[in-house]
Amino acid sequence: MSNTFNNDLKQQLVADFQANESRLNGETKTPVHQTRREAMQNFEKLGFPTIKHEEWKYSNVNSLVKQAFDFNVKTEFGSEELETLAIPNLEGNILYFINGIYNPSLSRIVSPENQLQILSFGQAVKENPSLLDDYFAKYANYQDDAFTALNTAFAHDGVVVNVPAGKVVEQPIILRFITDARTANAASQPRNLIVVGKNAEVKMAEAFRTIGENGSFTNIVTEIVIDENANVQYYKVQNETEKAYHIGTTQVSQKANSHFYAVTVTVNGGFVRNNLNIVLDGQNCEAFMYGLYFPNGKQHIDNHTLVDHAKPNSYSNELYKGVLQDKSTGVFNGKIFVRDGASKTNAYQSCRNVVLSDEASMNTKPQLEIYNDDVKCSHGTTTGKLNDEALFYMRSRGIPKAEAMTLLMYAFCEDVISEIKIEPIRAYLEGVIADKLAQK
Repeated sequence: MSNTFNNDLKQQLVADFQANESRLNGETKTPVHQTRREAMQNFEKLGFPTIKHEEWKYSNVNSLVKQAFDFNVKTEFGSEELETLAIPNLEGNILYFINGIYNPSLSRIVSPENQLQILSFGQAVKENPSLLDDYFAKYANYQDDAFTALNTAFAHDGVVVNVPAGKVVEQPIILRFITDARTANAASQPRNLIVVGKNAEVKMAEAFRTIGENGSFTNIVTEIVIDENANVQYYKVQNETEKAYHIGTTQVSQKANSHFYAVTVTVNGGFVRNNLNIVLDGQNCEAFMYGLYFPNGKQHIDNHTLVDHAKPNSYSNELYKGVLQDKSTGVFNGKIFVRDGASKTNAYQSCRNVVLSDEASMNTKPQLEIYNDDVKCSHGTTTGKLNDEALFYMRSRGIPKAEAMTLLMYAFCEDVISEIKIEPIRAYLEGVIADKLAQK
């Protein structure tokens, strides 16, 4: 890909693909590249979404597509910089990606190979192409989603994780994505594929940080395929900069009796769009989703979730919470589908928000589409200010107003924070969140 693109981003990216497609991993006749080519054709048809698209009504990407970014930023990022960004006491399989490119010298894999197989996307194209042929782009919707199509077309780095059937991965897998924007506006498009076999268990996290004063753009897609009776915990942690654009799609497919558990925490980011899409494609599946977001300044954070109950006797439960300050904006769009024949479905969704400024705004849109009678489904959303009575009570006991407000907001967030089951990540977030709440 060429180093920069100008205002006409769509045409520039199409031209880059056509000029450089032979340099992408693998031969152009492989199934993976045929998928890339089809994805680029879809992107050409779709173009970037505008606010006229219902799914992007409250999230305008116009400022993103008018900027110039470098997809090949040269960086001298090393262990010294890493020390300042490390999550204290975090152990496990920790993989670092600098500007979207896997860096093995900074990474460490501690789980045995018979328990866990990890390849970079480029390695997988050469060493395990059958895995990509079976799973790559079979779940994430590159037909109708422009950013997923763009990521699919340019997929060449990221990670492929394979957990064999019956294996329990004792150490978590942590994917650390560091964007180095110290010398230029940096952009990347990582592509991850996580395949978890029957009766297997794994914990994983994606964590995003940006350094430098320039802008950044991350367009990431992660496909998670969960086989029968498997158990997956997934965490997404975003602590980027005011100039960071982040558009991420996590696409999950569950087979019978599987369990998926997700927590998404956005502490900072200039423009953030998180898509979490789950298809419960088997009986007795369970899916739990928790989210937390703290926009301030002019930050914009948009969480779109979709839970598709495709088979009977499945269960999903979703809780998202937000604290909005200053001139920030938030979006929550949660969809629940219950397909024809998916009887005995239980699906619950709740979104609760606290708005601390008259200039901040929150847009919520819970949706239910039910094509079966024998179900239990509910959704609800609330947006309001802090509890004045509780604040008055605390101040009457001698607690200063600023401290009382921080304590109340932290209490509001605690039922999501407590759901983070990797203790070093939870401890890290507790400190970062407390610091941000105290800055109001």
